[in-house]
Amino acid sequence: MYPIVDLVEHQTIAAVQRVEDMDLAINSKVNIVFLLVGSIFNIKDLVDQVKAADKQVFIHMEFIEGIAADRSGVAYVAQYIQPTGIISTKSNLIRGAKEAGLMAIQRIFLIDRSAVVRGIKAAEQSKPDAIEVMPGIMPRVIREMTDMTSLPIIAGGLVGTHEEIESALEAGALAVSAGTSELW
Repeated sequence: MYPIVDLVEHQTIAAVQRVEDMDLAINSKVNIVFLLVGSIFNIKDLVDQVKAADKQVFIHMEFIEGIAADRSGVAYVAQYIQPTGIISTKSNLIRGAKEAGLMAIQRIFLIDRSAVVRGIKAAEQSKPDAIEVMPGIMPRVIREMTDMTSLPIIAGGLVGTHEEIESALEAGALAVSAGTSELW
């Protein structure tokens, strides 16, 4: 079993894209927050705010300004920022996060059939705790992916309604990340 499964108490994940939305995420029912915003100057404070609210926090390595999306950046994040884990499209960062004691979510973009197959293969080699598939509004593909891998699937991207969240969950997603605060 993957440890991330034990973290999910609320199957909607707050994907925070603006610092102004932090309070909404912190005061929502969600117990996991994806930080898709921040810089070297404020990321530690943002992570600490989420942790103080007794929520799990994952930061997207490619979206944090001033921290390189490389192994040294991951090591810095693990040592000084100390989130629950990271999100990345890069397999080497997923492996680096695991080596540094962080959880890791590998983001895969579902643009065509070969992207799905390549994404699953890359994830099985880098061994993330979960895969985030984007866009998350494709229940048939989510169902197929859950048949292709034992890794937990998180659906994200373009999710705009509670019905889309339910469809992704019914298709086998562990959770759904949403950037719309009304869905949190």
